[in-house]
Amino acid sequence: MSSDLHESSINITCQKTGLYRGLNIPVTLISKLIITLLVVFAVALPDRAVALLTTINQTMLEHFNLYYVYAVAFYLVFCTVLCVSPLGRKRLGRDDEVPEFSRFAWFSMMFGAGMGIGLLFYSIGEPVSHFNFNPDIAAGKVQAGSEQAIESAVSYTFLHWGLHAWAIYASVALALGYFAYRRGLPLTIRSTLMPIFGKRLLDGPLGHAVDIIAVVATTLGVATTMGAGVSQLVAGLDFVMPGTELLDSAGIPRPWPLILTLVVIMGLSTLSAVTGVKRGVNWLSQFNMLLSFALLAVFIWFGSRLFASELLASATWDYLRTLPERSFQTWPVTSALGQWQVDWTILQRAWFIAFAPFVGLFLARISRGRTIREFVLGAVVAPSLMCFVWICYMGGSSLHMETSGLAQGTILATVRDHIATVLFVTLDYLDTGALIHVIVGGTLILIITYLVTSADSGVLVLNAIMAGGEETNERRHRIIWGALLTLVVGSLLLAGGLAAIQKAMLIASLPFSLLMILMCIATFMSLWREPSDLPAVNEAEPT
Repeated sequence: MSSDLHESSINITCQKTGLYRGLNIPVTLISKLIITLLVVFAVALPDRAVALLTTINQTMLEHFNLYYVYAVAFYLVFCTVLCVSPLGRKRLGRDDEVPEFSRFAWFSMMFGAGMGIGLLFYSIGEPVSHFNFNPDIAAGKVQAGSEQAIESAVSYTFLHWGLHAWAIYASVALALGYFAYRRGLPLTIRSTLMPIFGKRLLDGPLGHAVDIIAVVATTLGVATTMGAGVSQLVAGLDFVMPGTELLDSAGIPRPWPLILTLVVIMGLSTLSAVTGVKRGVNWLSQFNMLLSFALLAVFIWFGSRLFASELLASATWDYLRTLPERSFQTWPVTSALGQWQVDWTILQRAWFIAFAPFVGLFLARISRGRTIREFVLGAVVAPSLMCFVWICYMGGSSLHMETSGLAQGTILATVRDHIATVLFVTLDYLDTGALIHVIVGGTLILIITYLVTSADSGVLVLNAIMAGGEETNERRHRIIWGALLTLVVGSLLLAGGLAAIQKAMLIASLPFSLLMILMCIATFMSLWREPSDLPAVNEAEPT
């Protein structure tokens, strides 16, 4: 690659000695202060903390609900344009560079970090929820609870777990990978804004503020995933060990098993994080991907596979046919459809945005050497199709159990009362015989590995941002942030449950979503200005 492609390096000063060796002091200390204040507030004044988070959320949604819809549509358009245009032939790295990881390892780490535990949590619960109410039902196109409502329910679930969701992650990853590996800048968030703000501003307080926003958003995004996953794990343990009273009378996990499970998971994830990406994260990601395929195979073999296969084709067509319209569709917040959009579309897209600094930086690190076109196809299209298969064979099978009379309303009631348990209730309805104990045990292990993978990847990414884009070898920093993440999840779970974590995450996602728009603009500007006489790249690579 021509030397004139390199930018003037951003000067991110990191400590050379002492406790914070390898880290940027302003970003590290201010990020820790913000996270610590949140933890102290949630522990000391839990009611006031939840009330304040609720008030801020309501105000944000009244003014920014349209913004979230349009912003995420913009990210998808950005990825699409780069993929189909000649710019897609450029590499995230030198023109002669080849990827470090095989496609299977790359996809495993990407999928595990980006969707694993969230998809396990919602692949049944969300389509079952939309089965009773969604925009098509509100418009009278289909009747709630009917067989015709299944395709609509699954199609709207695709809207939340398909191309839009992965475009959020890919937009951040493309910007980071491009500026770090092709333009020679540090692998951190502030580098992606160089064409807009320049070196002088990004060297100072503005650059620090950008990275601090990314650290806080990442912390709360990972916390939301950990909160959902730990709740599901406790519900699963209660299901396989009846009489242990891990859940209360309302089916909600009690505080002590939640905190104990969280501490164990975070201990395992910190142990994995100190081994780095090539060993701990890579091995765990491939292991839980194999377990994921095994769980999917259980639903394909024992579930309603013919029904789910037909549903996959029809719901995918409905999703693609309505994608342009639904990408920009909004309703007033005060209406029933507006509330549905807030509870599902807005909340999940905010969750993905808050998760984007973590997943984006992680994807950039494992995608060096891939072309932009290959990256978009592999990081947006392929995982979206994987999500569609997962949702149809798991969520579709559960809905078929209800419409056929097998479940007799049990799955619907479980989703309504406590969604974390529904995966295990559905597994119990599969005709697996004595294998049910092995399957449930394997599912619990899968949840654990997804939680560990998400947390250890998050800790590595947090330290990379605070280290100016470098992978610090200081294990104590990874241990400290593992402990801080545990405190965030635990304090917010005790203060107001999963809803409290989601509210904090929604607040943190807003400023980062604005940064993401600027990142996309800056990336396109820099790509467009590249010399036109660069040699063509060879997109073929060894697998």
